Amino acid sequence: AFFYAETPPAGLATASHVKICQRFEGAARFATLYSPGDRIPLFSRVSRRQRWLVEPQIDDPNSSFVEVINEAEAIASMNNLGSKQALNTDYLDSDYQRGQLYPLPLNNDPQMAAFALTNSAPMTQSFQERWYMNLNSLMDRALVPHCGDGEDLYLLTGAVPSDHRVKDRVTVPEFVWLAACCAVPGGGWAMGFVKHTQDSDIIEDVMVKDLEKLLPSNPQLFHNNCGETEQDTEKMKKILEMVNQVQDEERKVQSQGSSIPLSSTRSKTDALLAPEPPEESSSFLGKFLGFIATPFIKLLQLMYYLVVAILKNIGCLLWYVTKQVINSTGSSLYHLGSATVSYFAAIGEELVSIPWKVLKVVGKIIRAVLRILCCLLKAVCRILGIPVRVLLDVATFPVYTMGAIPVVCKDIAVGLGGTISLIFDTAFGTMGSLFQVVLSVFQRIGYKVTFDNSGEL
Repeated sequence: AFFYAETPPAGLATASHVKICQRFEGAARFATLYSPGDRIPLFSRVSRRQRWLVEPQIDDPNSSFVEVINEAEAIASMNNLGSKQALNTDYLDSDYQRGQLYPLPLNNDPQMAAFALTNSAPMTQSFQERWYMNLNSLMDRALVPHCGDGEDLYLLTGAVPSDHRVKDRVTVPEFVWLAACCAVPGGGWAMGFVKHTQDSDIIEDVMVKDLEKLLPSNPQLFHNNCGETEQDTEKMKKILEMVNQVQDEERKVQSQGSSIPLSSTRSKTDALLAPEPPEESSSFLGKFLGFIATPFIKLLQLMYYLVVAILKNIGCLLWYVTKQVINSTGSSLYHLGSATVSYFAAIGEELVSIPWKVLKVVGKIIRAVLRILCCLLKAVCRILGIPVRVLLDVATFPVYTMGAIPVVCKDIAVGLGGTISLIFDTAFGTMGSLFQVVLSVFQRIGYKVTFDNSGEL
């Protein structure tokens, strides 16, 4: 629920990182992605009271403590404390302070819990003050006023580790960053800010996509890029105007803080070059010479001031140009290295995939050739099968014919025998029938004669 669209940033977490849902006083307070190897968070979401606490389950996943606790209490009740996270002692006798990654200026909830060491990264005092000053100005003048009342404003802060460590334990950030997403329907926007840890660097405004390119592994900070297709460009222009004012104010503060007061410099110079006051008992000649020499001395002082100011400005200009060149060169080399690594990685992936793709193409070609050969073989078989069948039928005709003669003769003989038998049966039947008729007639005639004779008797 702490993230836009309830979706954490994608692409930042690895197997070695720890996802923390920071709990305090029985409630979830903020979310943190922590790097045990660097002992600093990679991104974080929020805390309030100035009590630096530790997260027990970072060093001991089986710890019975489910909330952040005081370091002294953790020492008395835990083993291996500090094996994977920073402690208060890591900052003692160093030039760095515990700087909140998600700092107080971004907190509007007075009930937020305590400062946790898992939400802190090493920062110098001057950098921390200017970072918080930037965030205060951005929140009050640029971000919240252009996102309703701020309820739809989602913020992510993060740090990119450098090669420098405090006491060889806690990694100092190379730069810190802030990403803002305003989720107002039809009038949203997204913007990012970067500030390098060098004290002289000014906070930079960048688009969220450009910020993602500066981070390791090119993550996606906001789901669907904070609805980039519906973002309000007019509001973003107004925000950039306020950001430019904040940057100008920071430049003025920086220039005032780094400049040496001219009055103090002049007073020291006057003390070195001014002539000693003449004594009251000096002669007229001494007064006359002093009167003549004073304009020349003042002219020499003026020339000295001009030379010192010119040399100072030239030195500052050269230092600024050199620093910008070094920073630009370093940034260019970093981007060039990242691009080169990405380029060779892409080439490597393509080269690795070439044999597999070639095998797939060869397999498809072989499969197609086999299908063609199968079709040709079927056609040849069918073509060759026509004359073979005709020849077989012609060759087997005499055999079938000769084999049928006995059967035909048998059938003829059976037919003739049946016919003769039928004739004989008919003849004998007819004769039998006639004999029966004649016999019957004679029997009747004989009976009648016998009856008549009996009557006469």
